[in-house]
Amino acid sequence: MDFTFSEEQQAAAEAAAGVFADVAPDGVPSPADTTGAVADDFDRALWARLAEADLLSLLLDEAYGGAGLDAIALCLVLRESAKVLARVPLLESSAAAATVQAYGGEELRSALLTRAGRGDLVLTVAAHGRTGHDPAELAVTARRDGDRWVLDGVQTAVPWAQNADLVVVPAHTDAGRTVLALVAPDREGVVLAEQISTTGERLGELRLESVPIARVDVIDAEGAWEWLRDLLTAGTCALSLGLGTAVLRMTGEYTSRREQFGFPVATFQAVAVQAADRYIDLRAMEATLWQAAWRIASGASGALPAAADLAVAKIWAAEGVRRVVQTAQHLHGGFGADTEYPLHRYHAWAKHLELSLGPAAAHEEALGDLLAAHPLS
Repeated sequence: MDFTFSEEQQAAAEAAAGVFADVAPDGVPSPADTTGAVADDFDRALWARLAEADLLSLLLDEAYGGAGLDAIALCLVLRESAKVLARVPLLESSAAAATVQAYGGEELRSALLTRAGRGDLVLTVAAHGRTGHDPAELAVTARRDGDRWVLDGVQTAVPWAQNADLVVVPAHTDAGRTVLALVAPDREGVVLAEQISTTGERLGELRLESVPIARVDVIDAEGAWEWLRDLLTAGTCALSLGLGTAVLRMTGEYTSRREQFGFPVATFQAVAVQAADRYIDLRAMEATLWQAAWRIASGASGALPAAADLAVAKIWAAEGVRRVVQTAQHLHGGFGADTEYPLHRYHAWAKHLELSLGPAAAHEEALGDLLAAHPLS
């Protein structure tokens, strides 16, 4: 496999690293020090800088002011964002806009995409279903009523729901198809309740009670939800990789400074072996992420469907990011639990990402089903 990035992809990653260079992971109150949300809104100043650097329009065509790049470029930027725990809806808004571009009607694209690329319009996605364990597309029903659609149901843990202008909601029809509806959180019939993530960020429980949606604001193209879901998955794996990379670097720096018996603890074999194991985790997370992102970006066929590559990436990301932060806490000793030190924040964000990806056992089962349905000769 050749995962060499193009010049455009590398330029996007470098631009992102420059924007995120001044972001402090402890820029808001610690989730350990507050019983509510750490902040009422995402980092609007950072959002504006991302817009100025054209990083909110990476996946959009030039006609909408974008760079016309792919999922790999987005994942490179997301990896950089997670290194500093950037509090912005970069994944959700970018993925939603890309889906509107790929599957939405011309009127919808004209109304949304340029504004989304400039950062003037914030999009998010309801992707966790009613409980966080069931398929998101089954949590809401969509029925036709003349020239509009009517939605009923509940979606939980919607990121940045209180601050987004539109929420992309997957819903199933009587015919068993999935459509995507763009719903304003303040629309009549929408009830938004606050939930708090392990990161301390606000999430939203979105209740839809006979909410009418104009036909122009509904994407009913075949495969739209599956493509959006896959892009969100790859992006979450990229966030896990970036977070794990930052944590392992933080651990290396700490164990190189911390001395016991007159020697840096990094020179002790037990410490070095644990750090080496976590480095292997990160390399596996990296390889499986780029394989999955390449399948999404290229649409290339393979011995197994792209869902198999995504399942493998999710297995490594969910398990890997947990092992990296747990080892970091262990090697930092009591210092890792100090709320004046940023490691506990990374631990909280890692737990959120692990929960968002779901248990590795479920992905292993899905991978087994794919192997049974597509036997390798």
